[in-house]
Amino acid sequence: MFDVDAFMLARVQFAFTVSFHIIFPAITIGLASYLAVLEGLWLKTRNPDYKALYQFWSKIFAVNFGMGVVSGLVMAYQFGTNWSGFSEFAGSITGPLLTYEVLTAFFLEAGFLGVMLFGWHRVGDRLHFFATCMVALGTLISTFWILASNSWMHTPQGHEIINGQVVPVDWLAVIFNPSFPYRLFHMVVAAFLSSALFVGASAAWHLLKGNRSSAIKRMFSMSLWMLAITAPIQAVIGDLHGLNTLVYQPAKIAAIEGHWDNSDGEPTPLILFGMPNMDTEQTDYKIEIPYLASLILTHSWDQQIPALRDFAPEDRPNAPVVFWSFRIMVALGLLMILQGLIGLWLRRKGTLYHNQTFLKFVLLMGPSGLIAILAGWVTTEVGRQPWVVHGLQRTKDAVSAHSELHMSISLLTFFVVYSLVFGIGYVYLIHQIKQGPDHNGDAEPGDALPDHEPLSISGRV
Repeated sequence: MFDVDAFMLARVQFAFTVSFHIIFPAITIGLASYLAVLEGLWLKTRNPDYKALYQFWSKIFAVNFGMGVVSGLVMAYQFGTNWSGFSEFAGSITGPLLTYEVLTAFFLEAGFLGVMLFGWHRVGDRLHFFATCMVALGTLISTFWILASNSWMHTPQGHEIINGQVVPVDWLAVIFNPSFPYRLFHMVVAAFLSSALFVGASAAWHLLKGNRSSAIKRMFSMSLWMLAITAPIQAVIGDLHGLNTLVYQPAKIAAIEGHWDNSDGEPTPLILFGMPNMDTEQTDYKIEIPYLASLILTHSWDQQIPALRDFAPEDRPNAPVVFWSFRIMVALGLLMILQGLIGLWLRRKGTLYHNQTFLKFVLLMGPSGLIAILAGWVTTEVGRQPWVVHGLQRTKDAVSAHSELHMSISLLTFFVVYSLVFGIGYVYLIHQIKQGPDHNGDAEPGDALPDHEPLSISGRV
């Protein structure tokens, strides 16, 4: 298929499925915490707006949770079907970590999800709030274990290699590996940002349509407060993450910067734009700012950062992909900070809900958090190449022995099924968002689900 080998098709298939999957947990993590805040505010104030918003967004949460379950199961199976070499080599670490996620996070979510979605008029207010908090906690615990597993693949610690297999010797070192804290906080804040942008865009759409109810205004205001607070925090976390990556994955940083050579002895400039060329080993058409890369990454004016030519060609990541995916992520992050600042300014002027240009900007920024997450994931995972476990196992040694025909058929099947299933889910989500919150505040959160087909959770996110 398309004249590529089975190894590349396996990589494309995993990239395709994980790109679909990562969207749903990102929204789920943020919405779960948002729902806990909404219900807590309702219990404190008894303001019906908070209850209406809770019931509205719980419907969106339920759909995202279900689609995350389905897409997550597919990814789990791929480790055994397409990447058996990786499972055999590192399964003694990644297997238990993912099992801990099921035993803690998924059981917690599954145990309280039914109460959260369908128990509003069946249990007491405090018990229902407790169930919502437990579901929110479950999403964060799930993030903890997933990021611990993935971070270990980037900065492996706490293991020995015996008979060609990784054997854990220190689980604390495995879990709390050097990149884990930065990646965990970076992902959680990214999920909060994505949800804030998603919620804000939904409110902006209703405001542009003339719906200026108090619930819509409150939803819009809360999203902008979250954005104004978390977007600058994310920039700081990203900087700390970059410094950590410079220590443990310097080739990734060199690719991100499009930096090839240190022979001139000069401090490293920051290349704003350019076209890294893997054949000529240089970045063409570059626009650069002298000294700035050294200042950002080493916090000094004279130190150099590692260059791509310092690494053997077979150990270099794909510089053009990493270079541009990183810049997409950063550019969207700067726009998020700008949106938060403009929101603060308009709030002070008293025109927050009436500025049509700003409302259209917020609407356009709705998917930017998810796009930034995808761009960041590409930067992180492509930047790790050619390693699946950095420094220990190359990606080409992790793939299963399948034929091109087998991988082509399965990739095409995934494309068709995902487009159909998640396309329907997307249409349903848009339909629900356009309806907006129930101003009477009397609807049960599960009422939007089909009466003849109850929500069934049979996997894990």
